[in-house]
Amino acid sequence: MTISAKLAELGITLPKAAAPVASYVPVVAHGGFAYVSGQLPFVDGALIKGRLGDDVNVEAGQAAARACGLMIIAQLDAAGLLDRVERIVKLGAFINCTADFTDQPEVANGASDLMEQVFGDAGKHARAAVGVPALPRGAAVEVDAIVALKDA
Repeated sequence: MTISAKLAELGITLPKAAAPVASYVPVVAHGGFAYVSGQLPFVDGALIKGRLGDDVNVEAGQAAARACGLMIIAQLDAAGLLDRVERIVKLGAFINCTADFTDQPEVANGASDLMEQVFGDAGKHARAAVGVPALPRGAAVEVDAIVALKDA
């Protein structure tokens, strides 16, 4: 089953791949890997903003992380790499949070669980979930990815 077919089976419609907000490219494919730049959580074109432990709860943070994961998949699709995904190797999740917030792993599960749903066992990955005091544009979460690619 292709990834596009799996997305359809799951009832998932990918968002439009976001344009870069600064001087970088969304995806670089090199040496059998795709490196996906940090993606912000957009839902219906609106950025999910806020800080975990302050005005965003864990469930909303998970939804934001999932939205980042959807954007990672959308970027891979826009780069023509979606059906070449062999494995999601690593996700880096950055959670905009207060100094005393410690549920970063649970928040990051929003993206991790999506990868496993879409890619099956190949979606299981290594990960970092890091709390930070601020993210671009006030986003609640940002997630980047390293993806192993099948030969073209």
